[in-house]
Amino acid sequence: MAGPPALILVLHVLSTILPRRAAQLASFGAFLLTSWLAMCFCASYGVIASIILRLVGYGGLSQWTVARSFKWTMWWGTGVTFRVNDSGRIEGGRRGGEEALLTRPAIFVGNHQTELDVLMLGCTFPKYTSVTAKSSLRWVPFLGWFMALSKTVFIDRANRTTARAAFDGAAKTIREERQNVFIFPEGTRSYAENPMLLPFKKGAFHLAVQAQVPIVPIVVANYSHVLNIKKRRFVPGVIDVSVLPAIPTLGLTTADVDALCTRTRDAMLAELLRLSHVSGQGNGNPLPQTTGIEDSREGLKMRAAY
Repeated sequence: MAGPPALILVLHVLSTILPRRAAQLASFGAFLLTSWLAMCFCASYGVIASIILRLVGYGGLSQWTVARSFKWTMWWGTGVTFRVNDSGRIEGGRRGGEEALLTRPAIFVGNHQTELDVLMLGCTFPKYTSVTAKSSLRWVPFLGWFMALSKTVFIDRANRTTARAAFDGAAKTIREERQNVFIFPEGTRSYAENPMLLPFKKGAFHLAVQAQVPIVPIVVANYSHVLNIKKRRFVPGVIDVSVLPAIPTLGLTTADVDALCTRTRDAMLAELLRLSHVSGQGNGNPLPQTTGIEDSREGLKMRAAY
């Protein structure tokens, strides 16, 4: 057990004495190994915590409690964390920021940049929330066990029938147990070095309409200055996160899903650009002229306030 910590220490020492490029690689390796150990530790804790919480009737808190443990373990081990900010936006009387995180039940959607987004979940995850994950993760030791015990919605992307059945089950759980679900609608990591979004898949929006619960967009500033997989750079830092006001779905039908998806993506992209400029990581991208929320109202007329 002393091997990995000793290796991390050696890599950190080497990062202070080697030439610049070699030092960066040594530091990258040290932070990467630290993150892996932190995830293994928290996943192991999660298996035990999930069993105990299910036995006492609080299984819905499993992923939240493990998320918070990962937040503090990573902050101590790597100096990286995510900070929720209030964008100051009010939409139909609904505020963003910490207030929006209290929305329950809801579908939370966020932009997906790298593996570090697991830490973003650790820092922002509301109580009584579960994630979706590809079905192959179910068989990963410790992590898969924890996810299976903590109400993760496993999706087999290659099988449309089983994927639909998983979402049907999730919609039922959302309604009956008031359990939130977090989804990355891009479907894969972008590894973007500039503030951008990949096209959105519509599963999250179908689920929100099916369950008749609001969409809560979570936008993470581009953090390639903290973690850049392509350049093998991983350094300490605080990354800004904006939580936008909830978008109601009450009264919407399948016919409204396309417009709901477009509205959400436009609002998130506008906020992503704004956040990146505020954090100094705009990388030459122009600021948006509008929020993307107001402009999309014509494309998605709300039939009733949630």
